[in-house]
Amino acid sequence: MPERKKLLLRLDPAIHDAVARWAGDELRSTNAQIEFVLRRALAQSGRLPDNAGRPARRGRPPKDQPSEPDAEA
Repeated sequence: MPERKKLLLRLDPAIHDAVARWAGDELRSTNAQIEFVLRRALAQSGRLPDNAGRPARRGRPPKDQPSEPDAEA
């Protein structure tokens, strides 16, 4: 997966608080909620690029599989 772009976004504090509450209601981070809303708006306006990557998966990333311990008898 290509590296994600970093962006400084200035928001009115009341807007940020509303987005943060909305994100919490949907079990997303504020950042993920902003991306979700932007993707939906782009799709609805027919402006979502065909080459746009898939949205990040929700939840924690999977843990690395631990190696199996050697069987000692």
